[in-house]
Amino acid sequence: MTDRDSPQAKAVRLGPRSIAALALVSAVGVAAFGWPFLAPPGSRIGTHAQDAPWLFSALLVLLVAVVAATISESGLGPKAVAMLGVLAATGAALRPIGAGTAGIEPMFFLMVLSGRVLGPGFGFVLGGVTMFASSLLTGGVGPWMPFQMLAMGWFTMGAGLLPGQDRLRGRAELLMLAGYGFLAAFGYGTIMNLAGWPFMSALASNVAFDPAADVPANLARFVAYCLATSLGWDLGRALVTVVLTLVVGPVILRALRRATRRAAFESPVTFDAPAG
Repeated sequence: MTDRDSPQAKAVRLGPRSIAALALVSAVGVAAFGWPFLAPPGSRIGTHAQDAPWLFSALLVLLVAVVAATISESGLGPKAVAMLGVLAATGAALRPIGAGTAGIEPMFFLMVLSGRVLGPGFGFVLGGVTMFASSLLTGGVGPWMPFQMLAMGWFTMGAGLLPGQDRLRGRAELLMLAGYGFLAAFGYGTIMNLAGWPFMSALASNVAFDPAADVPANLARFVAYCLATSLGWDLGRALVTVVLTLVVGPVILRALRRATRRAAFESPVTFDAPAG
């Protein structure tokens, strides 16, 4: 049976509790990233702009842990855990290669391909675990880390939600994954800008968050902030993701699909008694 004919295996089948937990953490995540645009001008929330990222980061750590535990209860068996460890370690090792220089971050293409093959549930956990491991590896631990974990979980989960899981193969699938990687790389950079933007003092720059300004004014400031600080990095990340997906994507996809078939995630692990 070829890759084109074989049904796609899933390392984790999302149940109602897992979906509910993902929806909850995503809703809180949207609030954590977007609160500068949700709080009314001059509100008391805005006066705590320097404290909010710390509070949200602590909350996100707990929620991401709850989601990971819930998904584990839904069927993250020993074989899936082994696959998770291998891919997370590989992704964490890939991240420091470019050290973020000009957006050269090869781990993103691996997250796209892994999420595509192994599904959205596994993808969310993989994205979060990989970012956590890479942060420890590079010393990038701080209040931004939980935001990175959630954003990478979304990034990888999105690849698992793309259409044509059991039918689309070949060049069409690669082009779809490359297009998703390109757009999602910009999306990741934009939402991570939201995590750090409120830290800036409005007195220090005319692109910083201003608690007294209305939403359109702050939105204009945020767009200017993204263009001035991260556009080059986001473009580099997007292009690297596209190039690696198109060049080595076919090999990685075949290897991942072969590994998932051999692992037979949905088959229970049994231990036979020794012959006496």
